[in-house]
Amino acid sequence: ALERAGDHPFEIEWHPFQLNPDMPAGGMDRRAYLETKFGGKAGAVKAYAPVVEHAEKAGLKINFEAIKTTPNTLDAHRLIHWAGLEAAQTRVVSALFRAYFVEGRDIGNAEVLADIADSAGMDAAVVSRLLASEADAQMIRDRDAHSRQMGVSIVPTFFVAGRHAVPGAQPPELWDKVIADIKAQIAEDAE
Repeated sequence: ALERAGDHPFEIEWHPFQLNPDMPAGGMDRRAYLETKFGGKAGAVKAYAPVVEHAEKAGLKINFEAIKTTPNTLDAHRLIHWAGLEAAQTRVVSALFRAYFVEGRDIGNAEVLADIADSAGMDAAVVSRLLASEADAQMIRDRDAHSRQMGVSIVPTFFVAGRHAVPGAQPPELWDKVIADIKAQIAEDAE
């Protein structure tokens, strides 16, 4: 929708929210995680059926068979934060999604994260050193907790113009309307 809108006043910022904040540091076996969370294999298949359906409708290929580990994403969120300091957030987030959902890479692994940073034009050696420390870890936890306090419980959740929360994936047509409405409001405020 933003691509179709052309010139628009929006800036995309990615904020931390972990679906599994209590995930062990090394993550866990994907199958065991899903079956535990959804009450067995049948429950996991049922829970993920809508994800598969929506991905196919959007033309996205998710390689669930390649995903062996459900990661702890704290370090991935730290990387996203650092990428924001270098105006590389969207590139890093896109690379994280591709690494996990298409390539089946463990995005909780520091070497994978350093490689993703490098592919987005960041200094992989600096990122590796930061990941080996606790740099910004508590800040990410605090920001995650703040989102929960604000009522965020699903991803994605979009905050538009700092005033409107839009939970869940939405069709591009809805975003077309939101973009047009906000652009009209900005034009009206400028008069």
